[in-house]
Amino acid sequence: MQSETPSAFTQEKAPVNWPAALIFAGTFAVTVSLVPLYGYYFGYDAVEWFAFIVMLALCGFSITAGYHRLWSHKTYEAHIAVRYFWAFWGACSLQNTILAWSSGHRRHHRHVDSEEKDPYSIRRGFWFAHMGWMLRNYKSGEVDLSNVADLQRDPVVMWQQRHYAKLVLISNVGVPVALGLLNGDVLGMFLLAGFLRLVISHHVTFFINSLCHMWGRQPYTDTNTARDNPLLALVTYGEGYHNFHHFFQTDYRNGVRWWQFDPTKWIIFGMSWVGLTTNLKRVPDFKIQEAVVNMQFKCANDRLKRAPFPNMEGVHELLEKEYQQFMDTLAEWKRLRIEWYEDKRKVLVDTKEAWQGRFQQAAVKYRIKEVEYMLKMQQKRLNVLLSGFGQAQPA
Repeated sequence: MQSETPSAFTQEKAPVNWPAALIFAGTFAVTVSLVPLYGYYFGYDAVEWFAFIVMLALCGFSITAGYHRLWSHKTYEAHIAVRYFWAFWGACSLQNTILAWSSGHRRHHRHVDSEEKDPYSIRRGFWFAHMGWMLRNYKSGEVDLSNVADLQRDPVVMWQQRHYAKLVLISNVGVPVALGLLNGDVLGMFLLAGFLRLVISHHVTFFINSLCHMWGRQPYTDTNTARDNPLLALVTYGEGYHNFHHFFQTDYRNGVRWWQFDPTKWIIFGMSWVGLTTNLKRVPDFKIQEAVVNMQFKCANDRLKRAPFPNMEGVHELLEKEYQQFMDTLAEWKRLRIEWYEDKRKVLVDTKEAWQGRFQQAAVKYRIKEVEYMLKMQQKRLNVLLSGFGQAQPA
């Protein structure tokens, strides 16, 4: 767990952000009082629970697939209809505009863990990272749109920016009231699909800023506090694989393994089948494996420093041999990639040498696969070694 050591920044007393404080306090008060009371005395029907689940999911995916992976990191491109859809339900989530949200998130990635520059740094404690950063007008949380000039050229983003207040009212009040009128119970629908949905949607997102920087593993990097936590992924639409995301933020996936729970990834990929999403960006598997093996070496060296083992000299010798092989593998992979691109250039620009380029491309591609397999085997050998230390690090 992340320590909460006091600092000048944790003691900072900034002016209260009254609009945010009143919204959070008011919605929470209604949710913990009127929602259960109404349920006890009058009950909620299946239609109201269904509307609550659907609106909760729409808000959640609009943040993860829209605000986060589409606009903040540009990990894929989306049809204009999808972008308008994410923009509308993103407003319903009541987490500020695309511009403000993306600007703060980009600063978070650039200055992660900096108490001075990270808007929701976990170094300032759980409460601050979870929601305290929004309850006061801290200097670190000031809106600065200089890092979202690209988004200001997006007509959908600017449409939401201009009409944000209307969209918030239509989605948070108009939609639940309309559904309630159709179902014959406006208050019940408003309490579930309005208040309960909004509070849960808020805190699910806030968990990514707080708990995902406190609990879990760091299989890809320990240069920041972000963690991979499969349990948190279950309630954050796949965002719980946060260690991977902070190291490979341009990848449209957070749960990079096929078996990791990342419904946001599946929705983005699924929409690509019908042309609604394109240019899905993926980090090469080799680069991911390289990060894993790097962390394995670090874990092994740290373990050896903490406590002696029998035949320490032999263990050190083995690690040095493995590390040299690791460096040789990386060098070979980079050389082959350069060669592959050179052969591809020949195919594209030199018709005389096109046949030769295609032949060489195929040979180089086969060799690249061999090198990637070598790295995977080394990762497995290191995992066995770490298991002997009592700290296996499976990818």
